[in-house]
Amino acid sequence: MNQQFKVVASGKYVPSDIVTNQDLEKIIDTSDEWIRTRTGIKERRKANEEVCSDLATFAAKDAIDRYQYDLNNIDIIIVATITGEQQTPSIANVVQGKLGITRPIMSFDINAACTGFVYALDIASSLLQTKRFKSALVIGSERLSSILDYTDRNTCILFGDGAGALIIEQDDQARPSYFLNGAKPDLTDVLTVRGTIAMDGKRVYQFAVDIVEKSIINVVEQAGLKLTDIDRILPHQANERIIQSVSKSLSLPMEKFAMNIENYGNTSAASIPILLAEYMADGHQNETILVVGFGGGFTFGAAIFYI
Repeated sequence: MNQQFKVVASGKYVPSDIVTNQDLEKIIDTSDEWIRTRTGIKERRKANEEVCSDLATFAAKDAIDRYQYDLNNIDIIIVATITGEQQTPSIANVVQGKLGITRPIMSFDINAACTGFVYALDIASSLLQTKRFKSALVIGSERLSSILDYTDRNTCILFGDGAGALIIEQDDQARPSYFLNGAKPDLTDVLTVRGTIAMDGKRVYQFAVDIVEKSIINVVEQAGLKLTDIDRILPHQANERIIQSVSKSLSLPMEKFAMNIENYGNTSAASIPILLAEYMADGHQNETILVVGFGGGFTFGAAIFYI
């Protein structure tokens, strides 16, 4: 089903502490060349003092301040995360408090792993369609360094910390947006977090290449569009090789895909909104974009909307 909303603000926050591939060489058996050629990652950010709700709040403030958005308009906050500092209250509820919003609004978290932001955006836009709400603040925030095993070279090189935020408003005049979200249950522990991240990288890669291509094709067909109608694809930043494979399969140039994985690594639910915030900050507007994600669960999702 198509949904109508307009994007009014975006923002991001990444911690100042940079962990380079050379830093990781000092603590595990790896190398800068090995990491770069297999993932495309050069560095990632690590939060030392900040917790997940801090990252989320700073990203939200960046969106609010950058676009001088009226905080009083926000009546929904949704945070996608798997690394909240407590089980309850929700990180969204904490962000509400840290932003100084004392009036009653709807705030809650969702867990859909790396697809979380796409899920959250779908939920937020659906709620706006009811006309009960005016404006939604949607955040992806992760402090993945808190759940990494730094003796596991297959996972600790991949992940970083950060948060991205998007503010959307219901608008009957906006061009329709389209969502395709789903899940394929994995009961074999291909990608799990029980204390720390554990992952069968080969199987995750195989799933990702297949589902990203299918998700792009399916959401474009659902929207009644062609790939040539999409100005830019903003994929979840998990591994540059995955995007290269999808690019080849779809006969699309890599330039069609926005990328920033070399700077931040995989920030899970935060990767798409961080990328989107940077993309919009570069001056892109009046464009049709497609976001696509995949993650543990397995979850997957894609959306087409306009900025």
